[in-house]
Amino acid sequence: MTSSTEPTPHPAPPAPADLQTLTRTTTRLRRNIEKVIEGKSDVVRSAVVVMLAEGHLLLEDVPGVGKTMLSKALARSIDCTVRRIQFTPDLLPSDVTGVSVFNQQTREFEFRPGGVFANVVIGDEINRASPKTQSALLECMEERQVTVDGTSYELDSPFLVVATQNPVEMEGTYALPEAQRDRFMMRVSMGYPVETAEVQMLAHHAGRDPLGDLEPVTDASEIRKLVSIVAQTYVAEQVQRYAVAIVRATRTSPELVLGASPRATLHLVRAAKAVAAMSGREFVVPDDVLALAVPVLAHRVVLRTDTLGAPRSAADVVGRLAASVPSPGGPQPR
Repeated sequence: MTSSTEPTPHPAPPAPADLQTLTRTTTRLRRNIEKVIEGKSDVVRSAVVVMLAEGHLLLEDVPGVGKTMLSKALARSIDCTVRRIQFTPDLLPSDVTGVSVFNQQTREFEFRPGGVFANVVIGDEINRASPKTQSALLECMEERQVTVDGTSYELDSPFLVVATQNPVEMEGTYALPEAQRDRFMMRVSMGYPVETAEVQMLAHHAGRDPLGDLEPVTDASEIRKLVSIVAQTYVAEQVQRYAVAIVRATRTSPELVLGASPRATLHLVRAAKAVAAMSGREFVVPDDVLALAVPVLAHRVVLRTDTLGAPRSAADVVGRLAASVPSPGGPQPR
């Protein structure tokens, strides 16, 4: 009989051949997306990392910088089901999840699926809908199912929500609830393109739809295989403790009212495993975790506004806290 004190065995690390397949496929996928998104290789890489880590991506920036274009380019690069939901103030929760409709002929209620029933769901301007409608995404993003009238409906795998939002300061926006933000694995900003990229965009995209020529380079079945490869990536105990220490630092910081949740720790490690696998490694290193701290944690914390000092952002605070945590096997921070 096995003792309950024995450590849980780690899954076997991915085979080198599997990692080669993963790196080849993800390289093709990123290059395909970059045919449309000029000069934003880091943002494209983040989108692929989130997909392989079975998370969801939040793109936040001002209008017109390519947030929706990136979402559509990712979706078109994968031969799978895609649905787009335009979030507006009059959007209803049933438009997102689906609704039961009474059939006069059969005398029974029939379920009509909503916009989330797809492999890739593009939520455009998610913070222009009311908090009630935004909350319709909570169950499907975490449990990958939808419950309507007491009946649960499973969502297909892979399932990825790519949502865009405008800064809260802009007209007609609602702040995302903390529970909603916590379900996004990463938040990234597109930013304005550099001059050369913007000139290339005019040359390539001014006269035609850049998405029109984009062909799929992989499919849902292959993405599921890549997800399983990422799940086998090894994370040593000291690296796990390092990830936990970074997250716990946000909970004790006097600059923050709300720190990151245990779900954030899980997302941080999952994303690090995807980064390691895409780099051709069978294991996660501390630098993988440190590099992901800001995009994974900053949107989950809440700044304290009653302190004096220079204006700062959540990203600045999280970055400084992460850098202050001793790295396993590395030099102590000063």
